[in-house]
Amino acid sequence: MRRAALIAGAALLPAGWAAAAAGGMTGHMAGHMIAVAVAAPLIAWGIGGTAADPARRWPRLVTPMAMMLVELVTVWSWHLPALRALADGGWPWLVAEQACFVAAGVLLWAAVLGAGPDRRAAGIGALLLTSMHMTLLGALIGLAPRPLYAHHHGLQDQQIGGVVMLMVGAASYFVGGLAMLADLLRTKPGVRA
Repeated sequence: MRRAALIAGAALLPAGWAAAAAGGMTGHMAGHMIAVAVAAPLIAWGIGGTAADPARRWPRLVTPMAMMLVELVTVWSWHLPALRALADGGWPWLVAEQACFVAAGVLLWAAVLGAGPDRRAAGIGALLLTSMHMTLLGALIGLAPRPLYAHHHGLQDQQIGGVVMLMVGAASYFVGGLAMLADLLRTKPGVRA
């Protein structure tokens, strides 16, 4: 199962990169959400417990809350108008942006999925906080009264991009956090799920 998840996650990345390269805010958001909210959890689960698992290799660094902050800074930084224009203006910057999204996503999901019983609540909190900041950013982009990204395809494209972030990004982290919370509540004290 884990190998299938890893393969599926890796197979989804080129589709996301193609969407991001197609241009426009909608394409960018589709690529971004595929990277962090769909492919990253599959990849993180696929490498979980192996030598490639960053939470296993660096357990003191790759913690749920620390990686939530890495994800937050990465996502919000690449959505500043100047960095958006840079990423849309040339392949090297688009590759850097997408690599940052994948790395931040895999680190967060690896930290959360690899969290032992002592850090499970932190994992739940990290996913729910990520859902909140994705919701806020998606709402800011989608509800802005004017185009924030002059190089894109106008206000309607920006609004659709914001909705994509709201629907996919926020939902992925929220559902992940709720699933972990349900698992925690089902687990008997002293018994690891």
